[in-house]
Amino acid sequence: MSEAEIILGARAFLRANLSGAIGFDGEVRPIKFVVAQDGALVAPVMVAMLRAFDVVVFLPEESDEAMQLQVTVEEIQDAGEFAALCDRWRIYHGEPEDVRWGRFSIDAAKFDGRMFDGMALMTPNPLAEAEARICRKVNAEMRGQLKQACLRVAEVEIEDPRLVGADPLGFDVRGRFEIVRLDADPEIADEADAYAALENLANSDSAG
Repeated sequence: MSEAEIILGARAFLRANLSGAIGFDGEVRPIKFVVAQDGALVAPVMVAMLRAFDVVVFLPEESDEAMQLQVTVEEIQDAGEFAALCDRWRIYHGEPEDVRWGRFSIDAAKFDGRMFDGMALMTPNPLAEAEARICRKVNAEMRGQLKQACLRVAEVEIEDPRLVGADPLGFDVRGRFEIVRLDADPEIADEADAYAALENLANSDSAG
């Protein structure tokens, strides 16, 4: 497997696991993220997380195959330029328990026995400009395909699925209790390709 394929696999794993645990100052707490359009992670945070010097994220929580991320946490405000990021988190996960917000830059990562520079995982989403349009169209006109794709690919039946995110590696679908990831292969190139990719996933004969 080439270096590019290894990094791509790590990116796909990160995109597919938006909940896990965060370790800071000897404490470990559950945490849920969203991926910002620039590739950073965003989540509600405790004050202690903002003050900690050594912060590690484990995705997913309680897994022998967890990805470990060494991160730097910067406080952001739920206003102005960052308001959309906080709203993005709410769209994915609901109302947060913590009232402060953090932007997580990835300094380094460990996955599948390999170490990565954090910048290899913090890649901008080239579908960012079209993402909202993709979600609106799919939720308005392609709900049947979305539901079928979740059943065929993720083997999850969602009564009322909502597409909440799209990037070259796949789709984020909000179910009743969790976010379901639908991986795209090949990668999604643009808006039109996104609709075609969802159709392909809905008609896929293979699950998983």
